[in-house]
Amino acid sequence: MKRKLLKIVGIGLLVLIALVISLPLLLEGKVAEIIKNKVNQNLNATLDFEEANLSLLKSFPNAHVELRNISLINKAPFEGDTLFASDGIALKMGISELFKSAEQPIGIKSLDIEAAQLRIVVDENENANYDIGKEEGGEATSSEATSDSFTLSMDSYAITNSEIVYHDLSSGMRLALSEMNHSGSGDLSLEQSQLKTLTDALVSFEMDSTKYLNNNKIYLDALIGIDLKENKYSFLENKAMVNQLSLVFDGFVQVNEENQEVDISFKTPSSDFKNFLAVIPEVYSKNIEDVSTTGNFEVAGQFKGIVDEEHIPTFHISVNSENASFKYPDLPKSVRNVHIDTEIHNQTGITEDTYVDISKLSFTIDQDKFDLNAKIRDLMGNTKVNAQMDGKINLANISQAYPVSEDYGLKGILTADVTTAFDMVSLDNKQYANTQTQGDLALEGFEYASDELKNPVHINSAAVNFTPERVTLSNFRGKTGSTDFNAQGTLNNLLGFMFNKENVEGNFTLTSNTFALNDFMVEESGEESEESTGTVEERIKIPSFLDCTIDATANTVLYDNLNLKNVKGKLIIKDETATVQGLQSDLFGGTLGLNGSVSTKEEVSTFDMDLGLNNFNIGDSFASLELFKVLAPLASALQGKLNSDVKISGNLKEDFTPNLSTISGNLLAELLSTKVDAQKAPLLSSLNGQLSFLNTEDLDLSDLKTALSFDNGTVKVKPFSLKYKDIAVNVDGNHTFDQQLNYNATLDVPAKYLGSEVNNLIAKIDDSDLENLTIPVVASIGGNYTSPSVSTDLSSGVTKLTNQLVEIQKQKLVNQGKDKAKDLIADVFKSDENDSTATESKGVTETLGDLLGNKEESTDSTETKEDPVENAAKSILGGLLGKKKKDTVNNN
Repeated sequence: MKRKLLKIVGIGLLVLIALVISLPLLLEGKVAEIIKNKVNQNLNATLDFEEANLSLLKSFPNAHVELRNISLINKAPFEGDTLFASDGIALKMGISELFKSAEQPIGIKSLDIEAAQLRIVVDENENANYDIGKEEGGEATSSEATSDSFTLSMDSYAITNSEIVYHDLSSGMRLALSEMNHSGSGDLSLEQSQLKTLTDALVSFEMDSTKYLNNNKIYLDALIGIDLKENKYSFLENKAMVNQLSLVFDGFVQVNEENQEVDISFKTPSSDFKNFLAVIPEVYSKNIEDVSTTGNFEVAGQFKGIVDEEHIPTFHISVNSENASFKYPDLPKSVRNVHIDTEIHNQTGITEDTYVDISKLSFTIDQDKFDLNAKIRDLMGNTKVNAQMDGKINLANISQAYPVSEDYGLKGILTADVTTAFDMVSLDNKQYANTQTQGDLALEGFEYASDELKNPVHINSAAVNFTPERVTLSNFRGKTGSTDFNAQGTLNNLLGFMFNKENVEGNFTLTSNTFALNDFMVEESGEESEESTGTVEERIKIPSFLDCTIDATANTVLYDNLNLKNVKGKLIIKDETATVQGLQSDLFGGTLGLNGSVSTKEEVSTFDMDLGLNNFNIGDSFASLELFKVLAPLASALQGKLNSDVKISGNLKEDFTPNLSTISGNLLAELLSTKVDAQKAPLLSSLNGQLSFLNTEDLDLSDLKTALSFDNGTVKVKPFSLKYKDIAVNVDGNHTFDQQLNYNATLDVPAKYLGSEVNNLIAKIDDSDLENLTIPVVASIGGNYTSPSVSTDLSSGVTKLTNQLVEIQKQKLVNQGKDKAKDLIADVFKSDENDSTATESKGVTETLGDLLGNKEESTDSTETKEDPVENAAKSILGGLLGKKKKDTVNNN
């Protein structure tokens, strides 16, 4: 019998174990299906999750259901937006709930949500993405019908490491809770119960682009009384902490069908002045437990009223402190005589009627005292401000008495006596005539640094006078980098710059001893591509917040390696573009006139300039300007003066120098009193070597005018002429920015430079028309500027000339007249390659022999004879192509 009983028990245990193991496998698909069906049938949204796991052991005797990677996706009008997402949700429920059909309500005992993201959005048309209840028969599903799907009899719930964002685009409000952990415990199945909750998070609150809270810590320990019949939630024992400011509060929130009723009051549990430091973000307050304080600081308030689509609760918050002081143990100075009397009110329940009344805010550091009072109306609407600021303070003392971040580097003496009255709508619409600001503001020894400035600005002294009509900058003297400046002028929108992040607009007169343009250009850093070495590129930018016109005078202006003297002109800075009008300056021994603009607005900076150069020193300008070296490399060998007009545009590199491969434009130049130094130009030396009668240092470049055009890396030269003694030289061609040459120089060479043989021939012909006889010689110039290649057609030209002279003499001997001789001379200038370069007839040979005085007769007519014409040409070329400058000179 005993054995039989053990057998039955053993079989029962095996069956139970089998059920515990097999049931989850059998029911997991059903659980997932039930949950999805229940939710998706009742919501205008799509619930999905990757997997559902069921365990009968983890929460025995209850079932444990776990959903992984859950998402709730909106349908129209927020199609595709994720309303809710979570890494995991764990549910605890009775095992019997697993066997209910999809139509029966399911009871849930506990809920755990992990790493959730809830994003609530209200669009401009006030459509809410959380309004996802399905409508039936034109009416939204009732709360009773929805609640029938699930019943709550929870013991506890928890939300860990989650984020909730509420963004109302219609009102410009954004509330965010991040790193939130919230838990609660209590029997929520009862009609009346108590819920114990713990909450900690970082809270951010923004309204109309103004951040009132930015990742401030909050903590709440609350015992909440729940009355499900009345939908009333009462705060029984509660304490909260904002940053490190402790608050206690009580009251209730009741949810009605048409609205919510709120009655909550709060206050600080003590009046210690450390409460004030606790309001300040922890990064600034730092170790307030070690701060010694005197005096009081109290915060108290109440919210009471109805919350619906048109109303908020009325409220009153007061902040008070009397004759307080505090001192940080590691800082040498204390803040004394602290008085705070501030109230925040809303007496109507209309959002726009919120106002702030700062009756008094004052403090003293050393002997410096500062007072402020202000009334701010319509805080959530068209904010209206009436304020008065009076006092003097050494800004450096602030960091001596309060742990301000070193990044601010506060320095200077601020003296203020200003009253102001303005409204934000007028500022937004730039209706500054509606503002009533008057008084004086002075600053001495101040420093200001910004990401949009390359160097900190040191303000030696600044004085601003406010009147209802305008803001006058009567004195603004300072330095940044190597630049000193002294400015006066008017500001059109100082309030807009201070409160609305608008541009600095105004008209100024600026004088400076030394003004370095690069001091005002910000270096914008960006990572290079992965293929690069990983270094950081820096791009110079014109500050975007400047919108001003400056009439400037400077003794010295520095740009790159240029040193401009006696500079005058107008500079207009707007929309990240600097436009120069009518600039005049002394440069390179002459004067510079400039009009143009530089823009850094686009991804690549650009420039467009018109330059007028008058009486420039050629050597200095071409040695200093990389652009001129590229446009006219030969100019480095010139000494003298230059007049030029240059039109040029292109892109700028990161360091604000021209990207030569992108520039285009044209140049018109006139050379004055110019000399040539052939040793500085390999090209000129090569020409001297090719033509022994030529000495390029004697080229006459006076009053030479030439024009260049450049684009796509190529400089084209408009054909021009110059003189070398009595030789006319015609030049045309082009070169590239990398100094690859492609030029032709055609020289009309008089016969006297061609040697005694040619001149003897001309003398024997005895024709006056041949006295000014010239031969065109083309020098083809290629290669690189530093190693040019020069070739000439002198050899063929001399051979042709010799043949023509022989032919002329022959024709004279046969009495064919002078006219025939002239026609033959004209043939010298033809470049017909089919012309014969040698005369083989016996008559020509004999005639040449007569001309040269060699009348030896051949004893054998069949004997091979040398060509006297060819011998004469070779003799001439030997003198021309050899480096016999002494002989050449003697023949001149």
